[in-house]
Amino acid sequence: MISAEEARVLVCESGKRLLREGLVARTWGNVSVRISDTHMMITPSGRPYAELTPADMVAVNFYDLKYEGHIKPSSELKLHCEVYKKRPHIEAVIHTHQMYASIVAAAQKDVQVLDSEHQRILGAAVIKAAPYALPNSKAITFGTEKAIEGANAALMANHGCVCIGRSLEDVFLVCKTLEDACALYIDSFKKKTKAL
Repeated sequence: MISAEEARVLVCESGKRLLREGLVARTWGNVSVRISDTHMMITPSGRPYAELTPADMVAVNFYDLKYEGHIKPSSELKLHCEVYKKRPHIEAVIHTHQMYASIVAAAQKDVQVLDSEHQRILGAAVIKAAPYALPNSKAITFGTEKAIEGANAALMANHGCVCIGRSLEDVFLVCKTLEDACALYIDSFKKKTKAL
């Protein structure tokens, strides 16, 4: 685990990287890292990534959801908290609205991961889609947490995806691999449809 100060810088830089790499737009998505057995550092709610500073990041207790300071944490904090509580080896979580994963998520389809290297990185041969639920609700938190069991990613119906890993660098790789896997899945679906 890293210190709170290191985490502020890392999470802030990762939010800007999400924007640069086209994994989110405007204020969508969120990033967190574990900083202790009880706390995480997460991006704030409703603030453009390009304008963020390390001081804007929010430390949150993932057992009681209490946070320090006057800046509100991301509205998806409950999902991050559930991941950290249930999977103690996970050190970072990213929620994105990347294009191909969001398309498959909008179709509410599980993704058959066709490439063996993709399967290794994603941790599963099938990436599940959690059923639709309102953002920041118990239903979306627990539905997504259930969908990600045994994998490093899950789709969120009409709401993008969530990716997890042992470091933020690992999670960025999961995000990119999921995007590639979803693109391949869409392409294979198109080919099957044309063949009918």
